[in-house]
Amino acid sequence: MKKVAIVCAAGKQGTCLVNEAVSRGYEVTGFVRGKDKIANPKAKTVVKDLFDLTKEDLQGFDVVIDAFGAWTPETLPLHKTSLEHLCDVLSGTKVRLLVVGGAGSLYVNPEHTVQVKDLDSFPEAFRPLATNMGDALAQLRKRSDVLWTYLSPAGDFVADGARTGEYLLGGEEYFVNGKGESRISYADYAIAMIDEIENADNIQKRFSVIGK
Repeated sequence: MKKVAIVCAAGKQGTCLVNEAVSRGYEVTGFVRGKDKIANPKAKTVVKDLFDLTKEDLQGFDVVIDAFGAWTPETLPLHKTSLEHLCDVLSGTKVRLLVVGGAGSLYVNPEHTVQVKDLDSFPEAFRPLATNMGDALAQLRKRSDVLWTYLSPAGDFVADGARTGEYLLGGEEYFVNGKGESRISYADYAIAMIDEIENADNIQKRFSVIGK
């Protein structure tokens, strides 16, 4: 049985990841802040802030999933610093680090010189978030001492969307399904993330997922 730690496990995406991992029979531990709660009774809860986590806290796990999210202007830089902290904690270990990523850093050309967030059509309100998440990914790519994997969702990432059990995988470039859509629910994203634990196809790589 794999032992999986989910950091920021009480958020919407964290909750989907907890539920999916539990349904696969994994031993799941969710790390949450003081006021947060994990809804799934089959998961163990540890109350500890991400920035207070130590190597000892994450020792013994096969995988750590980072579901951290920040949305206000003053907290957006935490995407980078939180990921750096987790990388430092896991440096030199065999524990895999899977990161819930963003779509804004996906490329829109074969040369990989233009990202989704650079397009004029990209919503200005989301550009700071996409930029900070992109910076975090750029730093992550420099870490050869961590078994990291970064999973970018579709452009339309639907928190309360249905769990269909179907998805399409891609790489570094933005893509759409047969309907011309880039859309996926949190629940289907969680399936792809947990499947990556089992398949281990993208160690020290970024890949992407959309709904069928």
